[in-house]
Amino acid sequence: MHYSHIINELAEDREHYFNAVSPPIVQTSNFVFNDFASLRAAFEDEMSAYLYSRGVNPTVDILRQKLAALDEAEDCLVLNSGASAIFCAVMSNVQAGDHIVSVHKPYTWAWKLFDNILPRYNVSTTYVDGTLIENFEAALQPNTKVIYLESPNTLTFDLQDLAAVAQLAKSRGIVTIIDNSYCSPLFQKPHRFGIDLSLQSATKYIGGHSDTVAGVLTGSKAMIKQIFDREALNTGAFISPFNGWLLLRGLRTLPIRLKHISESTHKVVAFLKNHPAVERVYFPLDPDFPQYELAKKQMTGACGLVTIALKVERYDQIEKFAKTLKHFLLAVSWGGHESLIMPKCAGLHPQEFDAQNPEHHLVRLYIGLEEVDYLIEDLKQALNSL
Repeated sequence: MHYSHIINELAEDREHYFNAVSPPIVQTSNFVFNDFASLRAAFEDEMSAYLYSRGVNPTVDILRQKLAALDEAEDCLVLNSGASAIFCAVMSNVQAGDHIVSVHKPYTWAWKLFDNILPRYNVSTTYVDGTLIENFEAALQPNTKVIYLESPNTLTFDLQDLAAVAQLAKSRGIVTIIDNSYCSPLFQKPHRFGIDLSLQSATKYIGGHSDTVAGVLTGSKAMIKQIFDREALNTGAFISPFNGWLLLRGLRTLPIRLKHISESTHKVVAFLKNHPAVERVYFPLDPDFPQYELAKKQMTGACGLVTIALKVERYDQIEKFAKTLKHFLLAVSWGGHESLIMPKCAGLHPQEFDAQNPEHHLVRLYIGLEEVDYLIEDLKQALNSL
């Protein structure tokens, strides 16, 4: 299906809701039944009937169908955060004594799950440099049940060869999970490469307005049903009808927002690569990026996030750069209308800054919906102040 059909038409049975152009917010906690048999059927399979909005809800179901189709997946769950999607996907596929192989330095709430929670249940994790397939193979153990990916990651944009990892995992009966938040469903479709479960933070590009927190998880009907029945229902991790409606609204403009942001980001990258205060630019679709050919193979686009290494020696210089910017907000996340800056060293105390550590020089930028010349002039004056 063409994405225009998915976004604007799929699952929109308007004759069932008064021919309204926009789907209604079915803001109810509970649903009634006309007889014992239908209530009993809902008890037996809560995913197949509207019983209680902790599980399925008509507004969220429209969104689920659209997001599954965009990901080219059989089914989808929409949860209350990206962290919930990570938790449910991983927990559904491990038990006591199992082993996980993960890319090194995954998203914070992934590694906290791997390092702080799962060891309490005797589940161990080995971290690898995911840029080389042989690193995954070397890390596998007889009890490895999950390979966890994040391609690209959201700081230096390291990629994994998704087809190669999926082939390796399937040969050993291992489940593959990917965090696809950087690309969104428009710019990368992990299921095409054989990945079992794909998740993303819908807070970012799907929502698009910095007013909703949500997570998306897609995969086969069997895997999604297992997660629904166990981890998702038990944690009550589903999104509310109102937030589901906000994501439907955001989805309408996803292609045009990503097009504008992508075009702007390429222009910003070209500017940054030629500024003397910038040591290095990280962007996966820059021809100088080390994994550029793999990025072109797996991704149909890249946008928004770009990281620079500043030529500085002190913590206060990076702090000055951030403060001097007039139109970039100091904040985490990305995907909204506003441009953002997040220095890696902002999580450090000044005395912890190490000028010899390349990571301490990294500053992640998110290019929003503002006019690109407006943003470039702001970056120029801030970089010139260093």
